[in-house]
Amino acid sequence: MEPYELTLAQSSAAIAAGELSPVELTGSCLQLIDAAEPHLNAMVTRTAEAALAQAEAAQEQIARTGPRGPLHGIPYGAKDLYNTQGVLTTSSSAVRAEFVPDQDSAAVAALNEAGMVLLGKTHTHEFAFGGITPTTRNPWDTTRVPGGSSGGSAAAVAAGYFPIALGTDTAGSIRIPSSVCGTVGIKPTYGRTSRYGVASLSWSLDHVGPITRTVADAAVVLGALAGYDPRDPASVDRTAEDFTVGLGAGVEGLRIGVPQNYYTDAVDPDVAAATARAVEVFQDAGAIIVPVTVPLSERYKAAEWAIMLAEASAYHRETMRSDYELYTEDVRAFLEVGETILAADYIDAHRHRQQIKTAWQQLLTDVDLVLAPTTPMPAVPADQLMYEWADGTREHATEGYTRLCIPANLTGLPAISVPSGFTDTGLPLGVQLIGRAFEEATVLRAAHHFETANDHVGRLAPFQDATAGRA
Repeated sequence: MEPYELTLAQSSAAIAAGELSPVELTGSCLQLIDAAEPHLNAMVTRTAEAALAQAEAAQEQIARTGPRGPLHGIPYGAKDLYNTQGVLTTSSSAVRAEFVPDQDSAAVAALNEAGMVLLGKTHTHEFAFGGITPTTRNPWDTTRVPGGSSGGSAAAVAAGYFPIALGTDTAGSIRIPSSVCGTVGIKPTYGRTSRYGVASLSWSLDHVGPITRTVADAAVVLGALAGYDPRDPASVDRTAEDFTVGLGAGVEGLRIGVPQNYYTDAVDPDVAAATARAVEVFQDAGAIIVPVTVPLSERYKAAEWAIMLAEASAYHRETMRSDYELYTEDVRAFLEVGETILAADYIDAHRHRQQIKTAWQQLLTDVDLVLAPTTPMPAVPADQLMYEWADGTREHATEGYTRLCIPANLTGLPAISVPSGFTDTGLPLGVQLIGRAFEEATVLRAAHHFETANDHVGRLAPFQDATAGRA
C-alpha cells in the first residue's frame, strides 16, 4: 500500500508510531498529484515546495516532542475560496487571477495550527456558483463531472491526493460532490464553523466544512474547525466538542425519519434503491424507522434561489461593473438574474425560510435524524448536463444536484453525505443524514455506523495512471 492510500486516521496512527513520516506521506501525495492532474485537473495551485518544508518542520517537531494532535503532519487541500497567506486564491475565476491574500482564512489557520500540511488549492465552480465544477473531472469516470461547487476538493480526496480537503456548502456544495465522487462531506450547523476569509456566495446560506474519505476522519477535522470567531457575524459561541466521542455507540433506539415526499420525487432508480438499502441497514441495527412528510416542500427551491441569487449579486456588484467580461458565461448569467430580484421578493424568501426552519424544528422533535438521498442522480457526462427523466422531462445538473440539498441550507441544520453504493456502471451514490441544530455528534454517530456496515465507504476511486504507483 502506498502512503497516499491511507485514511487520515491510518496516517495519523502510523506517524505517531514512527512507521511513517510526514515527509514520506507528503512526497507520496505529491507524486500522485503530478501523475493524475493532467487527467483530473482538480488543483488550481500546487504548493509542493512549501508543503515539503511544512512536512519537514512537522517531522522534526514530532521527533522531538511527539505529535501535537491527530492532524499533525497530515496533508490537506483547500477549496480556492479560502484565503491562504502568500498563496494565490483565485476562486477559480479570471476576476481574481492574481489575488494573493496577506492572511489565512480562519479554517486554514486552524488546520495549520493543528500541524497540517497544505498541498495546494482545489478548483471550485467559479465563485462556487454552480453544481458541476467544469474545470475538473470525476476520478471514477473522467468523462463525467465531479459535482460542485467543491468539485476539485471531492475529486482530489476521492483520487487520493490528500485524505481531507476543505469545501463550502451554500446549496449542497460539500455534499453534492461527495455524493457523486464517493467521499464523505459534512455541512455543520450554520454558525458552528467560521467563514472568515472565505469568498462568499450567499452570506446567509454559506457553510464551511470538510470533505474526507471516512466519517471518523470528518469528525476529527470538524473538531479542529469548530469554534467561535467574532470576525464572522454568524459565528455562534458554543462549548468546544470532541466529535469523535461516541462515534461507536451505534444507532439502536434512534428514531430516523424517512421522507415520503420531496426526496422521493424525480429520483434515479439506482439512487432510490441505494437509499432503501440504507434504511434497511439502520433498521437492522435497531434504529426506529419513522415515515415522515417533509413540510412546506413547495417553497424550498424558490426561497433558496431568491436568497442566493440576490446575495451573490450584491457581493459581486462592483466587479460586475468593472470586470464583467472576466466572468464565465453561466456565472455572469446567474449574477445578472440576481440583480433583477425585487427587495419584496427577497424579504418574502426570508419570511418563508423562517417558516421552513420552524417546521423542520417541529419535524425533528418527532425524530432524531432524517435520512434521504443526497443527489437525485449520479455524475452526469461533462458534455451532457441536461438529465432526462423517465417521463421525458429534462433537468439541468446544477438544478438537480442542489434540489435535495437545499433544505439543510435554508434551515442551517447539520447534514452529512456518506457513500451509499454504486450504479451498475460503477458510479458512486450518496445518502445524507440531517440532524437537529448543533447535534453534529448524533449525525456523525449514525453516519459512522453506516460506514462500518458498508465496505464501499472510504474507497479510493479506481483512477489509474501508470506513473501513479497504484496497483
